[in-house]
Amino acid sequence: MKNMKTVFLERKPETASSEKFGVGQAQKVRNFHRSLPGYEPTRLVELKSLAALLGVRSIEVKDESSRFGLNAFKGLGGSYAVARELGRRLNLKDSELNFNYLSSNKVKERLKGQTLITATDGNHGRGVAWTAQQLGLNCVVLMPKGSAEERLDNIRRLGAQASITDLTYDETVRSAAETAHQNEWILMQDTDWEGYRLIPCEIMQGYTTMALEAAEQMEDRPTHIFLQAGVGAMSGALTGFFADLYGDDLDAPRIIIVEPQAADCIFRTAAADDGELYAVPGELDTIMAGLACGTPCQTGWDQIRAHADCCIAIPESSAADGMRILGNPLAGDPAVISGESGAAGFGCLTDILRQPDLAELKDKLDLDSSSRILCFSTEGATYEKGYRDIVWDGKQFPD
Repeated sequence: MKNMKTVFLERKPETASSEKFGVGQAQKVRNFHRSLPGYEPTRLVELKSLAALLGVRSIEVKDESSRFGLNAFKGLGGSYAVARELGRRLNLKDSELNFNYLSSNKVKERLKGQTLITATDGNHGRGVAWTAQQLGLNCVVLMPKGSAEERLDNIRRLGAQASITDLTYDETVRSAAETAHQNEWILMQDTDWEGYRLIPCEIMQGYTTMALEAAEQMEDRPTHIFLQAGVGAMSGALTGFFADLYGDDLDAPRIIIVEPQAADCIFRTAAADDGELYAVPGELDTIMAGLACGTPCQTGWDQIRAHADCCIAIPESSAADGMRILGNPLAGDPAVISGESGAAGFGCLTDILRQPDLAELKDKLDLDSSSRILCFSTEGATYEKGYRDIVWDGKQFPD
């Protein structure tokens, strides 16, 4: 029996405007991303055979494994936020915020010795390191204890000074912030706190490029959108985008936020619904490393609270189910290589549709033969051994 914790929300659009993550902003962001080397829209795949088997009209998955060669979507946020911050420091015009200008010798000379620093579970740090490499900047990346050496090596290969600390994720974030302050480095963190809002917001805005691409690639508007959450930056940004695109009325797609039970800070905050943020203390023991975050991002949570419909905390087995189904498709459906965090939303969806003990939740979400569902596979196999353990060797996890 699948053990899923669920809380339903009543949208409160008056509490947070979606405009800063909406279509107009996303178009500006994508214009910047189009200037980056290697930019091209990632594919949106339709799983027709799976949809027929599970009794819904359509299931579509945005596959981010090819984004900038980084095997994950995170480069979208880091690159855009770095460009905006450099623009402020160099007093550049918006028209100058493109890769060709920022990577010119003239700008590189002005930025000589500048250092970016961030804390990461892997994908965000890899995106920041890639951006630093493209622009000739120094980069320092701190990772929490338990991080995979493979992810560390991927970051180091991009020229960053990276290390695994003996700290939890939230402690590593605080360490990065303190180090940035002491050395006058640029902190590029994808979560926020009082006094540090602008850069995280711009990282979130960077993620809207993949939402804009998906909206343009879909033939029909979705009825349901599943978004996985760590601190809630990506899920908050995309919640805001789709609320701006489709509105908040009864005909708008239902937005479902998914996170691991071992790191369910968004679920706890939603369950309390008292205006406070609720953190998950201690070590966060989950295979979903990219979602192993203990404290919500305030800006992300504001968008989720205003425009999302449901928060679900899933067991480890749901992410594993999603990885296996995507990687081993039915006849006629394309394969998607998705990592533990990338498959979380999709795994939650397919478990709800397949498991008899989740029939009540399926009904409450109005998942039926008319449902058109959109999921985002936000990473490929960023930890290849872990991927093989689960998909090849059938590693099991409790429900």
